[in-house]
Amino acid sequence: MILFPDMYVKNAYELPYEEMHARGFSGIIFDIDNTVAPDNGPADDKCRQLFAKLSKMGYKTMILSNNDEPRVKSFADDVGCDYVFKAAKPSREGYAKAVKKLGMKKDRVFMVGDQIFTDILGAKRSGIFAVMAGKLYWKERAHIYLKRILELPVMAAYFISNAVSHFGAKQH
Repeated sequence: MILFPDMYVKNAYELPYEEMHARGFSGIIFDIDNTVAPDNGPADDKCRQLFAKLSKMGYKTMILSNNDEPRVKSFADDVGCDYVFKAAKPSREGYAKAVKKLGMKKDRVFMVGDQIFTDILGAKRSGIFAVMAGKLYWKERAHIYLKRILELPVMAAYFISNAVSHFGAKQH
């Protein structure tokens, strides 16, 4: 299903980046707010350390955000990566621009985001491996709360589907 992530992790900091690299991925597109930082907040030391670690591993990283350039540029500069602002996620255009800036084919790139109807849907529509990261913080803008309510049945179906497939696999 186009709304189901290809992978789910508790949060972006617990993603098995080494395993993803071994699978052939060399580029990562990140959402900012509630994926790697608080909503409209700056990068902290933990975030900067993650991006430094990923760079040392050989990853190219990119920020893809629907926010305005001042917010996105300052964050990207702080963590040392490139960015695309006003991406209009889930539109394909922002993802295509991010992949082009990374300078690699989209099958070598994965997206990490915390929202189904922007991050995951956009990545899937663009043919990019989509990783859903649980949100980091509870404080969000009102319109995001409304999206979270709409995400609940989708994520319930995703988890049920995975549980059934795992259960079925154990029976063979």
